[in-house]
Amino acid sequence: MSADPVTSIDLPEDGSVHCWCCGTIDAPDRMVNLGDHPEVHLCLGCAHFVHHRAREIEGEGKQGPAALVRDRFRDLRALVIRRGWHHNRFIGAKLRWLDRYLP
Repeated sequence: MSADPVTSIDLPEDGSVHCWCCGTIDAPDRMVNLGDHPEVHLCLGCAHFVHHRAREIEGEGKQGPAALVRDRFRDLRALVIRRGWHHNRFIGAKLRWLDRYLP
C-alpha cells in the first residue's frame, strides 16, 4: 500500500463525471467541486440540498421571531412535499419557484 498523492482526476472518455451523492452523470463544469477534494463532484440539485441542510444545522438552537417564522416555513415545506403538492400540475411549478426564495 502506498500513499501516492492524487495528481490528476481520471475522467471517462466523454469527460463526464458522477455526482457523489445521487450518481447523476454530467459535464464537470455543471458540477460543484469540494475545494481540497477535486475528485468529489455534486450535481446542482444535491448542492442545493446540501446548502439547505447546512442552513438548517446553522439555524438550530436560534430563537426569536425570525427563527419562529423560518421554522414555520420549513414545516409548511415539509407538508407540501409529504402531500406531493409540488408535483401538482396547477400549483406545483409556482410552489417550486417559491421554494427558491424562502428560508
